[in-house]
Amino acid sequence: MRNLKIIVEYDGTGYHGWQRQPHDITIQQMLEEKFGILTQEEIMLIGSGRTDAGVHAAGQVANFKTKSKIGERNLLMGANSLLPVDIVVKDLVEVVKGFHARYDVKSKIYLYQIFNDMYPSALYRNYSWFVNSPLDVDLIREAARQLIGTHDFSSFCAANSDAVNHIRKIMDVSVRQEEGGMIKFFIEADGFLRHMVRNIVGTLVDVGKGRLSPSGFLDIMKAKDRNMAGVTAPPQGLFLIEVKY
Repeated sequence: MRNLKIIVEYDGTGYHGWQRQPHDITIQQMLEEKFGILTQEEIMLIGSGRTDAGVHAAGQVANFKTKSKIGERNLLMGANSLLPVDIVVKDLVEVVKGFHARYDVKSKIYLYQIFNDMYPSALYRNYSWFVNSPLDVDLIREAARQLIGTHDFSSFCAANSDAVNHIRKIMDVSVRQEEGGMIKFFIEADGFLRHMVRNIVGTLVDVGKGRLSPSGFLDIMKAKDRNMAGVTAPPQGLFLIEVKY
């Protein structure tokens, strides 16, 4: 039995998230079906974590077990020939039998994109959150720096989350303002709660609009109360960039 690790890039616009669902098309379902055709086996993918409907990935990681002796390159090329154009397997390698795409994760890096201009973008409508109010990026940076460290992120966790432990360690945060109106928010942590990045970004936008001070942002984080935080930013601005092991 071989253990194969894949790195996947996908546009999540047309899918109901990563995890297989009984009545909706998902990324996991598409990959399992195509690898199943190639190996003539029932394939069960283990992903590094779930992404919600509309969320994208540049470096999602998964692994699966197979008895197939098809070479790595042939499997990769074969999968990409069968997959729709909005899902691409970027890498496929055999790894040690004990490797687990979810439990072995050391950290993940997410990107959230905000398109901040007077008018929306036709090109980036599926890849950013359009905010037409002017945002003070310096204030956003000041507030975001307070996220670094080990904290209880209950204030930024989805109300319907089944996670018992809300403590996570954020290693790095950066906010970049680019010409043309795009603001990019990068965050690396040892784990993420459901909607955590989107809830953080929604609250940071309130800081950028001047509705909330950086110290007020810290107060919200310390309160451990989701009702005090801002809106949940829409899914299309979120990208899973990298999973580290």
